[in-house]
Amino acid sequence: MQIITHSKHAVNMHPVERAVSVIAGGLLFGAGIGSRSYGRGVLGAELVRRGVTGHCYAYEALGVRTAPLGQGQNISVPYELGVRLGRTIVIDRRPDEVYRFWRHLSNLATFMKHVVSVQEMEGKRSHWKVKTNSGRTFEWDAVINNELTNELIAWRSLPGAGIDNAGSVWFKPTPDGRGTEVRVEMQFNPPAGAVGATVAKWWGDDPDRQLEEDLNGLKRQLESRAPVNVG
Repeated sequence: MQIITHSKHAVNMHPVERAVSVIAGGLLFGAGIGSRSYGRGVLGAELVRRGVTGHCYAYEALGVRTAPLGQGQNISVPYELGVRLGRTIVIDRRPDEVYRFWRHLSNLATFMKHVVSVQEMEGKRSHWKVKTNSGRTFEWDAVINNELTNELIAWRSLPGAGIDNAGSVWFKPTPDGRGTEVRVEMQFNPPAGAVGATVAKWWGDDPDRQLEEDLNGLKRQLESRAPVNVG
């Protein structure tokens, strides 16, 4: 598991907010120095700093971003926020079989511990129902935003999701052509921000291991019998 936070140089403030911060900070700093109010001076200097650098430490702690999205604008979780998971497994099934099974999204609930159900809708959209490790249930809509038949399925949550998330799964044939290397990458941002304790509360003490167990469940299911519900 990789917990991603703003780096100390990351811009997380909107340009207008930065300009206001510089102006207000400059005025407050001048007034503080003129009246020998050092508290005002320090506060003014901090406002100038956050405006010039575009980085607010309070936003960092809360997982908030007002800056326009740059890199990562096509996903639900800004690239410098959230929690990222990644795991790879080899399954003794051809890529087309594994792809078709995964593409029938309702099958995800059969091997993913936290997924209660996934209901497919029109336009590559789906409705997800997930139960966290703490017992709380969340629902959201997602869309498949990138797809290559038998190779890739990528998705992202839509606005209003209780947990902003995005992910992808790659299906790569093994050298002998009889198996599939499945690579899953997921990124999500809990409402309280990228905090280790929050992640543990929601997804368990070891989210990476949970993802690994989920993929092992997929492997057992596909290798023990012919794929079912592949559409």
